[in-house]
Amino acid sequence: MLALELHQFATVPEGVRGVEVPEPHQPGKGEILARLAYASINPAELLLVEGRYASRPELPVRLGIEGSAVVEAVGEDVESVRPGDLVMSLLRANWTERLLLQQGQFVKLPEGFDARMAAMLKVNPATAQLMLSEFVNLQPGEWVLQNAANSAVGVLVIQLAKQRGLRTINLVRRSSLETELKALGADVVLTDSENLPEQVREIVGSGALRLALDAVAGPAVEQLAASLDTGGTVLNYGLLSGQPCHISPNQLVFRDITLQGFWLAKTLGAMKTDEVRSLYQGLAKQLSNLKMQIPVEQVYGLSDHQQALLHAARSGRNGKILFRGS
Repeated sequence: MLALELHQFATVPEGVRGVEVPEPHQPGKGEILARLAYASINPAELLLVEGRYASRPELPVRLGIEGSAVVEAVGEDVESVRPGDLVMSLLRANWTERLLLQQGQFVKLPEGFDARMAAMLKVNPATAQLMLSEFVNLQPGEWVLQNAANSAVGVLVIQLAKQRGLRTINLVRRSSLETELKALGADVVLTDSENLPEQVREIVGSGALRLALDAVAGPAVEQLAASLDTGGTVLNYGLLSGQPCHISPNQLVFRDITLQGFWLAKTLGAMKTDEVRSLYQGLAKQLSNLKMQIPVEQVYGLSDHQQALLHAARSGRNGKILFRGS
């Protein structure tokens, strides 16, 4: 069967190759065999390919942080799923046609849950949910400021914040995105500008703005920090600019702004298996009940991985790039 692996750190898509690997054996005790439905391509994977991720694994290494799969067979002692059920894989090697998963490596999803959405459930919805809930005790009516608002995380922040009664100020590069984001529940959409803090303060007025979410790094961090209330928090979870976070001593010392990082892998690693399962089953229910959307721009077969990776690395996309299973 076909699997994708990284065999050298290089510019995307160089370094990634399709390899023929043996089919997994039939599931043993506590295992399931599942057929890949869809798998997403995340920015973290592009950074990993280029050797710029937080860790540099020993090569060659299988790729694929996220994936959804349909159960084909279950082993002894597996009672939580049966053939035909849809699961989300917790492995980080999902760009392959079939998966052999142990009990703690999958989450059963609700019947009828969209398999494409399931392939995007692990990273972005959890990132959006945890950033809104675990760092600042936000109350209904408060504001949240974010950049890269049309990203996969950004559109989920908008929808999850709306559900909680929070209001969002959303920064984008193209004014044409305003209608699309407001349809998802965005309260305010702004294009990046040098006078951002003044614009934001005029919008917020006497309201509270204690949290800003940053996916860009570089000078964007200072702009977000200067827009917050004194004592606010900038939460950085990405580096789209490729630059270090820029923030002045004025923000840190005199305005008591906190700059903190968020890395989902570290957060999940500190959680128990039952907590992880509960997080994702809850998110799946929310996305289903509220009909939340994560836009998908195009779907490719695993054999078309070079085109898919190039597409995922392209700026100005309006949705995720997915692989589909066989």
